[in-house]
Amino acid sequence: MGSIDAEVLGSEKKSNPGKATILALGKAFPHQLVMQEYLVDGYFKTTKCDDPELKQKLTRLCKTTTVKTRYVVMSEEILKKYPELAIEGGSTVTQRLDICNDAVTEMAVEASRACIKNWGRSISEITHLVYVSSSEARLPGGDLYLAKGLGLSPDTHRVLLYFVGCSGGVAGLRVAKDIAENNPGSRVLLATSETTIIGFKPPSVDRPYDLVGVALFGDGAGAMIIGSDPDPVCEKPLFELHTAIQNFLPDTEKTIDGRLTEQGINFKLARELPQIIEDNVENFCKRLIGKAGLAHKNYNQMFWAVHPGGPAILNRMEKRLNLSPEKLSPSRRALMDYGNASSNSIVYVLEYMLEESKKVRNMNEEENEWGLILAFGPGVTFEGIIAINLDV
Repeated sequence: MGSIDAEVLGSEKKSNPGKATILALGKAFPHQLVMQEYLVDGYFKTTKCDDPELKQKLTRLCKTTTVKTRYVVMSEEILKKYPELAIEGGSTVTQRLDICNDAVTEMAVEASRACIKNWGRSISEITHLVYVSSSEARLPGGDLYLAKGLGLSPDTHRVLLYFVGCSGGVAGLRVAKDIAENNPGSRVLLATSETTIIGFKPPSVDRPYDLVGVALFGDGAGAMIIGSDPDPVCEKPLFELHTAIQNFLPDTEKTIDGRLTEQGINFKLARELPQIIEDNVENFCKRLIGKAGLAHKNYNQMFWAVHPGGPAILNRMEKRLNLSPEKLSPSRRALMDYGNASSNSIVYVLEYMLEESKKVRNMNEEENEWGLILAFGPGVTFEGIIAINLDV
């Protein structure tokens, strides 16, 4: 693995031979748009709950998450067809999976088509598929149904990542990077797709932590095309993926805990999660930057594409790493517009990163080319990639 001369920071705009690059991005959402200001009344009406304390708690959570809008698969039509989803204690995993399996495939196909259109090349040139989801469970997996929905060649090599949670998008990107760099000429489609229906439940005093998910999480899909040695005639690389690492923290497996039960996913986030991330993020970033061969450690000279797990995580990261407020702006915008969309979120963050880079360039201000792509998920697992913004 080659090292980087810190002196070239901000000077190189072409991808390095053999290094994986992101060649296109795409996204898709279900049709149901939820405005955060109306969520509480709608949720309690739908679930026929009249507990004033729970309603007050959800109201507070909706304000603190900073989320303004989200897209969700859940709708009045679905609840009319499956009213048992809003009733406590029923065995509904079969119904949930029937809805989720179809929904995630539909969104993944739409996001992938948008990505392929942005890429500008033929779908027949896709050689590999990496599919990520924590919202379905079936055999064969969603990778096959996505390949079928897109009309991919039966020779397409597929990789499936299930139940990786919020780190899934960056984990999939790491896997796609390895595939692209070890298969010259390959073009990898990475697709992520998530829906919260798998864990939708009525409010309960026995599960107050469920309200965090109600206030925070959103649905959608994302897609990327990854390949090395871009064709200068018909491909425009967006980011080079230079170095990737993964790390899990021993004895933290209960911090983000999800179990598939007869009632769907029972999901629990421990209160100490933001503190755990704050306590460990700097050492992780040091390891990542060190492995890439970067001699400097000025975080504010780099861009930061961070999975927006929630405002507390972003705030603690900003404080611990002494980041300028604008560094996490793409992550905060993604959180505000889409909520925490699990594995999809990193696609939305990267889109906002490119948008803000263009604004800086138009204002003739210096833009940061080197940066970090980060996510945190069950384990607790840290995923990180040192990248170069080539779209500057």
